[in-house]
Amino acid sequence: MALVRLLALVAIIVSAWPVEAVGPAPNQIKNLVTFGDSYTDVVSTGDNGTAWPVYAARDGHFTLFPFARSGATCSQALTPRDFPPLFQSQLPAYFAEVANHSIRVPPEETIYTLWLGTNDVGVGELITGGQTPGVTLVDTVGCQIDWAKTLYQSGARNFLFQAMLPLQHVVLYSADSYPNRYWTLERNTTEWNVFMTEIVSSANKLQELMIQQLAPTLPGAHIGVFDSFGLFSDMIAHPASYLNGTAPLNVTGCIRSCVFKINESTADTGDCTIAEGTDRDSFLWYDELHPSEQADRVVAREIAAAINRQSSQWTTWFS
Repeated sequence: MALVRLLALVAIIVSAWPVEAVGPAPNQIKNLVTFGDSYTDVVSTGDNGTAWPVYAARDGHFTLFPFARSGATCSQALTPRDFPPLFQSQLPAYFAEVANHSIRVPPEETIYTLWLGTNDVGVGELITGGQTPGVTLVDTVGCQIDWAKTLYQSGARNFLFQAMLPLQHVVLYSADSYPNRYWTLERNTTEWNVFMTEIVSSANKLQELMIQQLAPTLPGAHIGVFDSFGLFSDMIAHPASYLNGTAPLNVTGCIRSCVFKINESTADTGDCTIAEGTDRDSFLWYDELHPSEQADRVVAREIAAAINRQSSQWTTWFS
């Protein structure tokens, strides 16, 4: 009986102990600041249409401040490319605009998103061994964690990481792939498909575990993960719930499919088949690497709902 009373007393104390809210309050967020690569860039859009942040800002009634840039990796020191990386370009651009007062982002009303990793692990980098010698997946994912730490030190308090989507299902990394404008050299497509499956699953688990470790170290912050992998996997499994075009629904091909010859220059145009008009909304992928605009509309809808706390289906808040 003494043990029962002790456990009851502990339960009362724990229930009365003040805890910080998990995630931002409903409709708390007014500003959306986005970082990442071509999946998020609103200028050089990967879907050749309107990128998801534009739709998310509309759906969620946010003011959008976009800093993502096509081709980006997390850091030039880890996975060097001739594109604007997060740490050497995007973050400095953000801090410069804050410093000159061209943007105003009150911490309690602003959320920062990051969708990155596709170029860190992709062709020219981890999957082909082009990273800085010694750099691993642990380093590239850890770099994303440093993004939140850096912004937190500047006063930011709300963060939403986006997991990598199942890249093994894009045409570039599928077992049935063909030479395309992203890669025309000889390769073992089955090996790439298996390797990318492992890379993405490992990266997403590393991200989750690192964020769980990070959350308690940033007092007052709200940190969440949007499950892009799960959402896209569901779109692949149940396309009729997401795609609504006038052509047969397609989750394996793409709107703009361009077949190249082995070793052909990627500066060439290739032999292209392009879906037009409303047929485009029947496709999950725009080209051999990027989601379609219809897929981006779905991402936008779900992220806006997650930020406004109207849905928790694809988002986990750790603090």
